[in-house]
Amino acid sequence: MSLHDPAVKITDAEQALTYLKEGNARFVSGELSAKDNYADIRNTLSGGQKPFAIVLCCADSRVAPELYFDMKFGDIFVIRNAGNVVDDVVLGSIEYGAEHLGSPLVVVVGHTSCGAVTAAVEGGEVPPNIGEIVKRIKPSVGGEAVNEVAKKNAKAMAEQIAADEILHHCGTKVVPAIYDITTGEVSWL
Repeated sequence: MSLHDPAVKITDAEQALTYLKEGNARFVSGELSAKDNYADIRNTLSGGQKPFAIVLCCADSRVAPELYFDMKFGDIFVIRNAGNVVDDVVLGSIEYGAEHLGSPLVVVVGHTSCGAVTAAVEGGEVPPNIGEIVKRIKPSVGGEAVNEVAKKNAKAMAEQIAADEILHHCGTKVVPAIYDITTGEVSWL
């Protein structure tokens, strides 16, 4: 099944979430879907995009949602930064995806062994810009191990996004998750 096939339409958050779960199951099992000809996909998408989900995740090079959800160009609207944190720019990007592109679902994906979360847990001196990232993660730090804080941070960022008035108006669903960099599995929180 290809989302670029005009017969395939994902129009609500539950369908989108199911499709992401199925894609991650394929990724974990190693039985990935056949990819269309990327030249054809680029040609199709040159007229516009209609991603079915928005994914906020970490910029970590081991964390690529197009891969771990077994997706193609144009399927998901991805926003990445260290620690998958929310600021006004990220929130504006999410609002754009929901309001103008019509994506019914936002997924905030933290991950195991996150360096930004580790910096927040360990504390200490960091350069000012990294400090801005750590400051946004710090409220999730409470004595737990890094991977537990990564889960709490994903939940906290999802709650912050879900409180957005524009997303509420659009009826956009927001779901937190955690990606295990060892197994490739996404667990829904």
